Amino acid sequence: MKFLGNVIATVIGIFVFIMLSFFGIILLGAIFGGDDTVSVKKDSVIELNLKEIKNDYAGKYKDPWVTVFSEQKGVGLSDVINAIEAAKTDDNIKGISILNDESSLGLAQYKDVRNALESFKKSGKFVWAYANTYSQKEYYLNSVANTIYLNPAGDLDFKGLSSEVMFFKDFQDKSGLHMEVIRHGKYKSAVEPFLENKMSDANREQITALLNSIWTTVSTDISKSRNIPLPKLNEIANGLLARTPEMAKNNGLVDIVAYEDVYHNAIKKALKVTGDDDYNKISILDYTQNNITTALTNTADNEIAVIYAQGEIESGEGDVTVIGEGSIRRSLQEARKDEDVKAIVLRIDSPGGSALTSDLIWREIEVTKKVKPVIVSMGNYAASGGYYIACNANKIFAEKNTITGSIGVFGILPNFSPLANKLGINTEQVKTHDNSANYSPFVPVDEKFKAFTLEGVEHIYNTFVTHVAQGRKMTFAQVDAIAQGRVWSGSEAIKIGLVDEIGGLNDAIAEAAKIAKIKDYRTQNYPEYEKTFGDLLSKMPFAQSKEAFIKEEIGEENYMLIEQVKRFQKQQGVQAMMPFGLNIK
Repeated sequence: MKFLGNVIATVIGIFVFIMLSFFGIILLGAIFGGDDTVSVKKDSVIELNLKEIKNDYAGKYKDPWVTVFSEQKGVGLSDVINAIEAAKTDDNIKGISILNDESSLGLAQYKDVRNALESFKKSGKFVWAYANTYSQKEYYLNSVANTIYLNPAGDLDFKGLSSEVMFFKDFQDKSGLHMEVIRHGKYKSAVEPFLENKMSDANREQITALLNSIWTTVSTDISKSRNIPLPKLNEIANGLLARTPEMAKNNGLVDIVAYEDVYHNAIKKALKVTGDDDYNKISILDYTQNNITTALTNTADNEIAVIYAQGEIESGEGDVTVIGEGSIRRSLQEARKDEDVKAIVLRIDSPGGSALTSDLIWREIEVTKKVKPVIVSMGNYAASGGYYIACNANKIFAEKNTITGSIGVFGILPNFSPLANKLGINTEQVKTHDNSANYSPFVPVDEKFKAFTLEGVEHIYNTFVTHVAQGRKMTFAQVDAIAQGRVWSGSEAIKIGLVDEIGGLNDAIAEAAKIAKIKDYRTQNYPEYEKTFGDLLSKMPFAQSKEAFIKEEIGEENYMLIEQVKRFQKQQGVQAMMPFGLNIK
């Protein structure tokens, strides 16, 4: 037996040694390896496909293992936009080709990219676009191009915006899986699917207003780029008059119906490339990485700290897809204490989350802005808890199609007692005091417990509204009238006082410099996440194979439904969350 134990120990030791050696070699290669920078050849065209770009900020990590193996590859959307700006004056770059772009970015992020491409065009260089098919969101970005190509066998989706909400009341009644809902606000429809079988008038009102506002922004931008009157665009959308390539061309949404080889030959001709030679191309990821590594170092003494808050708001450290009080509060403290930092820009892209964590971050901003100005830049979302952490900034910027507001809170208590009864399971509690027992999902909700929980929800709602009123210099009643959990677009929010200016991240940075009274400055990105290699391993591809397998087997839409149910199950404590999972199509 001892011999067998020694053999097993030896095998395990060899395995551990091999694994450590393997990862060590990879790490040393990544740190001390050759320069991976791709050179930019003369007369090059940038190929723009943002499929690999997931967030505004790719993240920085203190642990070098995490940096090496991170899926983010060190490139965020803000880096891409800076690279497009640099390409304007790069003599080696002649144009940008938007080629079969397939991106999961939101409309407000696409707005930022559109603005960068518009500025690029003003340098006299071209922006062309080609796709086999255009989704409506993809067409919004591609419509900025000087010339738009579409595959003869492709299609263009242009029909207006819609959103779909699923309701679970009957499912709960039939299954016995019940969600007890405690909320404040007639518009707090994050929990409406568990209470009703159809959409309330209040929810329909806010979704309709939101979609119309976002459509106005999208269609106005397309109208300007394509020189098509807005009434005509709405006529095209209503009648699906761009559903075939020829119809899209006849109505002015595309310029040329042709295959991709014709598109590339046209670029060759524009660049005066003759014969069988191909023109020089560089992907936007390579060009961005090149710009990051080769750009001249800004030696200005003054700094503006740009702190990225991305994802749902949860307790803990957080990462590039989760806003945690650990990383955000630490970043605010570091920027506040750094004498070189003269102002702070907080970039928010969040539908909200934990009310407690939102309040902790709000407090850190409150302390920080007494020392240095804090400017907020809103991305796709800054709703509910996302607005909570924005409301006390010195100034708030949003895009017209940013989704914001949703000032309201709710609590969800999963209760399985009806199901337990159906299965013949009975649960009883023994306690020393009236309220000593913790909440149990297998016991019907006690009305006294529900009353105490509602009291907590009301307290947090009042705190939330008070913070907004103080930050926005409004009365409690004024905020309450536009709160109740209702969501607003950026263009609506500026009219009711929730936002100060329409603009993107660079506009917010410029305003921060103006308020700080500095002209020469450089930006410094935060946070630097304190993640371990063990944290990263849990998210490596081999650990995510189950997710990929399930998605492939049941389809994207069904997987999203499962994820939505899981999100509700994970939400513990009072939530300041956007009122519904909004998937705009």
